[in-house]
Amino acid sequence: MSDYSDLEYISVSQVSGPLIVVDNIRNVGYNELVEIRNSRGDLRLGQVLEVSENHAIVQVLEGTSGLRTQGTSARFLGKPLMLSVGKEMLGRVFDGIGRPIDGGPPPLHGTQRDINGEPINPCSRAYPRDFIQTGISAIDGMNTLVRGQKLPIFSGSGLPHDRIAAQIARQAKLLQEDVDFTIIFAAMGVKHDVAQFFIRSFEESGVLGKSALFLSLASAPSIERLMTSRSALTLAEHLAFDENMHVLVIMTDMTNYCESLREIGSARGEIPARKGYPGYLYSDLASLYERAGRIQSSSGSITQMPILTMPSDDISHPVPDLTGYITEGQIVLERDLFQRSVYPPIAGLPSLSRLMKDGIGEGRTRADHPHIASQLFACYSKVKQVRALAAVIGEEELSALDKRYIKFGEEFEHRFLTQGEYENRSIEQTLEIGWNVITTLPREELHRVTEEEIDRYYKERVAVETLKSEEAENNYSGGNDIERE
Repeated sequence: MSDYSDLEYISVSQVSGPLIVVDNIRNVGYNELVEIRNSRGDLRLGQVLEVSENHAIVQVLEGTSGLRTQGTSARFLGKPLMLSVGKEMLGRVFDGIGRPIDGGPPPLHGTQRDINGEPINPCSRAYPRDFIQTGISAIDGMNTLVRGQKLPIFSGSGLPHDRIAAQIARQAKLLQEDVDFTIIFAAMGVKHDVAQFFIRSFEESGVLGKSALFLSLASAPSIERLMTSRSALTLAEHLAFDENMHVLVIMTDMTNYCESLREIGSARGEIPARKGYPGYLYSDLASLYERAGRIQSSSGSITQMPILTMPSDDISHPVPDLTGYITEGQIVLERDLFQRSVYPPIAGLPSLSRLMKDGIGEGRTRADHPHIASQLFACYSKVKQVRALAAVIGEEELSALDKRYIKFGEEFEHRFLTQGEYENRSIEQTLEIGWNVITTLPREELHRVTEEEIDRYYKERVAVETLKSEEAENNYSGGNDIERE
């Protein structure tokens, strides 16, 4: 880092997009913080992106509007961008680089932390195993979230990913410990109404007091988006690993973050990779996602739920594609379910949680949980095949068993997947609904649950469902008899 922080360079040779080029530099380091002063004396902050023998490329966090090569100076501060972090930041709203925007004063006490974080020794990590109950059956029952996991939400334009994320923030809790999650929310390039939705939702549910929000709105300079998630994760690391708190980090929208990376790469003249994104997109996303987890020296944890919107609902787009490689699964929202008024419209088959098997079962949720989840997946996969066949030959030509699968699909979507935005289901309720739905199918089709589980859960429910059906038929026929009389 620089030993010349008192030097002020007037050798700004170029202003291009969000970048400026400073010539004739001495002893300047990568990621170093820069103070930039325009001809009127106004200060802006910047960060060194690239250093060569004679010049440095600096990204200006507040944008370069109004900057000229003449009259602009730069002073390198000899340190990276730091954030003063502490528990007093909870209940507050900040901009992308940690400055208060809620009308309150800056935090008076805190620990100075580099927003770029510090690498965690892989050997010091603790394996994620603790089940997190979100209250959403499609997640808890079939795509379980585990403490310390990074589980993104793959969405599309117009889908209710914000409502789902707010619901998770309100309802998430650990079953094994009677503690609530601290919520760190980072918004990058979102509209003002989206930011207000989260603030209002947190206020109404009472979780704002244990939350911190970092907002870089669509009207803010795009370069600020790259700092927003890093600032949020820096606070999360302090709360988790210094204060031993359980932290849930929600970051939206990662597609906007990647668009900023592409914009800066183009301004630097970099050779683009897939769809114009920089070749280092994978490693840059990994530098964010890998800041989640647990370490052995602390009882705290960081659980991440990044949200990204897939352009044209294309799951093979570079942003969701690379995110899927780095994270431990994904929650995929389906437009067809949304158009049929299913909330939350979580797709049954593309969604998965790679750590689910380690967070459920006897001693964590319930012994039958892994088996009934696998059975629901298998049966819903069969439903997709039968529906495709019905689209060709017509539903009236289907076999009796195929029609039972059609009925199961409807029950699964409208009883198991569908729930209210403020409906908080326990894992017991989720599993009960799963067994109730599976009774639509004959016992011979259940190959992934044990005989003991069938005897315990399936038979009893079949009897109850049959009794309800008979009562309904009797009431209907009785009503007809009265009408005839």
